[in-house]
Amino acid sequence: MPTSKQCRLALILALVIGCGGPGSAPPVTPASSASPLMANPGSTPRSAYGPNSEADDLTQPPVDPALVAADTVAELKVAADSAADEAVLEELAAARPEGDEAEEKTGDAGPELADAVTWDIDVETFNSHARVEYYLDFFQGRGRERMAIWLTRLPRYEAMIRERLQRENLPGDLVYLALIESGFSNTATSRAKAVGMWQFMKATGKGYGLRVDSWVDERRDPFRATDAAARHLRDLNRRFKSLYLAAAAYNAGSGKVSRGLRRLPDDESDSTNSDATFFRLYDTKLLRRETKDYVPKLIAAALIAKQPGRYGFQMGTA
Repeated sequence: MPTSKQCRLALILALVIGCGGPGSAPPVTPASSASPLMANPGSTPRSAYGPNSEADDLTQPPVDPALVAADTVAELKVAADSAADEAVLEELAAARPEGDEAEEKTGDAGPELADAVTWDIDVETFNSHARVEYYLDFFQGRGRERMAIWLTRLPRYEAMIRERLQRENLPGDLVYLALIESGFSNTATSRAKAVGMWQFMKATGKGYGLRVDSWVDERRDPFRATDAAARHLRDLNRRFKSLYLAAAAYNAGSGKVSRGLRRLPDDESDSTNSDATFFRLYDTKLLRRETKDYVPKLIAAALIAKQPGRYGFQMGTA
């Protein structure tokens, strides 16, 4: 039989258990008000970034039709400008006088050169060549409008290009290769899929460290492409020991120029692989017409760019 003390302890314990114990929390009752993340009481929580989020209450800035129109006009202008460049560049590549197969003779005297103007490529010796004179006429005639525009682009890039060329011990006047290649256009694309100011083919660009893939095409980057072009021209000049042969190889590829030189008859009056060698090669059928005309175009461009007023151009205006 339990004692009276044991009975009293049992009674106290029963009372404590029945009241939920000291300090026990009351049962949780659902709140009648909605949670900040609930659209309505009893609904599922709404996402902070979903369609019912508070961000929807923020007023989105209106789209300005004038800005959209301005962007569209700018894009169309760039596209039209690029198309005009490409049309004249293609015409320049195909331009040749009537009776092209006839013997071409060097003129008695080329354009008079201003005493104060100098070039660091050999313009003086070859400025009287018939094809140089032909391209001088082309740039002042059919190609005049685009040539004027290309000359206005020149100051934007000239200092950078000259500095990079000279770093490779190349003459700064090779800057005019970019003029005859693309008109200093970073968006230029040829039919052969050469791209950018320096008209790199994909394989050549990659060979000189340019990234060319579906995301990035560094041939369109004027700084990276100029760096690659300077190194490419440096390598070609070291190989051929002539700036004009190097320029021809830049256009046609070094293999074609090398094969032409191997088949070129020896000439005791001509030092091996000099600029004069290019013009001896010019007088053969060992190079394509486009490559043969590449150097005369360069010389004509250098003549005009250094003396624009003489040829009716004004620098800084299109």
